[in-house]
Formats: sequence, structure tokens, C-alpha cells
Amino acid sequence: MKKFILFVGGLIALSILMVNLGPMVLLGLSIWLLYIIFKQFVKSDSTAGKIGWVLLGLLVLSMGLANIYAILGIVAAYGLYIIIKNWKEEARDPVSSDISDDDPFENFERQWEELNY
Repeated sequence: MKKFILFVGGLIALSILMVNLGPMVLLGLSIWLLYIIFKQFVKSDSTAGKIGWVLLGLLVLSMGLANIYAILGIVAAYGLYIIIKNWKEEARDPVSSDISDDDPFENFERQWEELNY
């Protein structure tokens, strides 16, 4: 049952990620352009150049704010990562630990598996 819930959660997270893939690219592009514009603003010596870079920066900032819901895609990507991590963790179950005896010579294999994972 747990694998089914992880599978459904993974499908939902994947669909949210795929829907928000375009806005995520545009948000990343706008952040990169804002970085470049800021560096050019700092390099500029003239007042007219600084005003131009500020206006261009405001235009790119508005493009970035229009795609701010792409953060949902980033959260979905993180959720998908967590789901895949939990899926693999469950599949990597070491030797069963339902043995009630704690004798290290009888349970050596179980303890060795626990140390390796």
C-alpha cells in the first residue's frame, strides 16, 4: 500500500513539474538576466547608462515576477526527489531483523548488512 501511495504521489509531483517546466525556465532566465544587468549597472559610469540598466532591470524583474508560480514546480521537483529516495530506501531492506536472539555469532550477517546500509 505504501508503494502505491508513493507511486500516486510521484505521478502528481511529476505532472506538476511538467506543467511548470516552461515558467521554471523563464524564471531561471530572468534571474540570470537580472544578474547580468546588475553587473553591467555596476560597471556603468554614466548616469544615462545607469538609468537604462535600471529600466531594463525593472522590465526583466516584471518578467520574473510574472513567472513566480514556477516555485511550485521547484517544490514538486523536490517532492519527487524525496519520493524516489523513499522508494529506493524501502527496496533496500537488509536481512530481516525479526530474530529475537542477540547473539553476535548467530546474527553476524544481519549486523553486517546493517553496518553496510
